[in-house]
Amino acid sequence: MSAPTATLDRSAEASPARRPAVRKGRGGTVAIVVILAALTAASLAGLSYYRLPAAARVRDPLHAWLKPSGLIGQSAGILGFLVFLFLWLYPFRKKYKWLAWTGSVGKWLDVHVVTALGLPLLVAIHAAWKFEGLIGLGYASMLVVCASGIVGRYLYARIPRSRSGVELTRDEVAAERRALVTEIAAATGQTPDQVSRTLDEAAGTAEQGLGRAFARMLLNDLIRWRTTRRLLREWGQAGPGGTPLPPAKIRQLAELVNSEIALAQQARLLEATQAAFRLWHVAHRPFAVTALVAVTVHVIVVIAMGATWFW
Repeated sequence: MSAPTATLDRSAEASPARRPAVRKGRGGTVAIVVILAALTAASLAGLSYYRLPAAARVRDPLHAWLKPSGLIGQSAGILGFLVFLFLWLYPFRKKYKWLAWTGSVGKWLDVHVVTALGLPLLVAIHAAWKFEGLIGLGYASMLVVCASGIVGRYLYARIPRSRSGVELTRDEVAAERRALVTEIAAATGQTPDQVSRTLDEAAGTAEQGLGRAFARMLLNDLIRWRTTRRLLREWGQAGPGGTPLPPAKIRQLAELVNSEIALAQQARLLEATQAAFRLWHVAHRPFAVTALVAVTVHVIVVIAMGATWFW
């Protein structure tokens, strides 16, 4: 093993707590795909029933199972209500530090997003894909909350943070970038100044105004992906001493390059991202509260009227 690649190994092992900017791991993506696929399959299985008008549904053999008060329909509603209540635990985790033993804020957010994305489909199965009255208002609010939650998760990931979810200061971001540049330089045989100049070209510039800043964030994602692929092709074909880097080192180098460019981009858009995140909170909460009130009233009325298969 050459000295530069050995340095890369040692530095990666010596600082496992770093790499705050770009989160890896496909567990959340797999969970989202599995949940959405299962709920979509359940909806398709009852498609013949859901397509019928209300008057014709009562004569369908599936009505006893799929109606909102049926065994499947109401079970989906109960599960959806429990999931909805679970989603409200995330704000408590953020607010109260003594709950740190339950996991980091970042992990809580990942679970929050995964469960929230499946909730509209789950509630739709409970409602037999008919949205009227109060439940229609609650469902519309829920869709707005889910859509805004995706935007909020995107903004959250663009604010530099440690693995515990704490925001990094500008000095901490600068120190992290210097460490990453040093590791990349050791792996490629270039000087830190050369690496820094190369990566700075991909970081882009800061934008004024929330709209332009958000558009720049989206563009930065594409730029970072393309730049990382280009640099890895160049550095991988001729590593230190003219020897191509092995695939394992290329993967490590890809993480380093991606993290450094992301940190640079995030630092330049930090103020705009924080402002957008604050505005997002203002818009997200009223719809979340509206959905909570509508769903709670709906549950109370249903139980009071005895329109359940278990009551």
